[in-house]
Amino acid sequence: MWPRVDGMRALELGTPGEMREWLTGLVLDGRKTATTGLLDEYVEETEGLEFAGERLALVGDDGEHVATIEITAVEVVPYRDVTWEHAAAEGEGDSSLEDWRAGHSRFWAGIGTPVEEDTPVVCMRFQVVART
Repeated sequence: MWPRVDGMRALELGTPGEMREWLTGLVLDGRKTATTGLLDEYVEETEGLEFAGERLALVGDDGEHVATIEITAVEVVPYRDVTWEHAAAEGEGDSSLEDWRAGHSRFWAGIGTPVEEDTPVVCMRFQVVART
């Protein structure tokens, strides 16, 4: 089960440390309005998918609640079907869908969960509704 903060599910982006600080900063700056996760992680953690209108506690590297985000859209698609529109909304500076795919494939392989073209991923869009 994922952590709860202030009565909400917590959203922890990336891995702890420099990556999480960078990704959280992109959200707080308004450049990151989407993220992608592996459906298998939801199954392993016995978590339901987020849903439009749900509010999550965005937490920083130290676990502190830094903002509240509201989910605006959730879609499960095969990895091969992630769109450039979604990838660009992640705000991580990728110049193309191919760059986004290469970076995400490296990330997931690096944490021991390599993806294939048909791996189901959760594409989530959100907006910041409050900073704490």
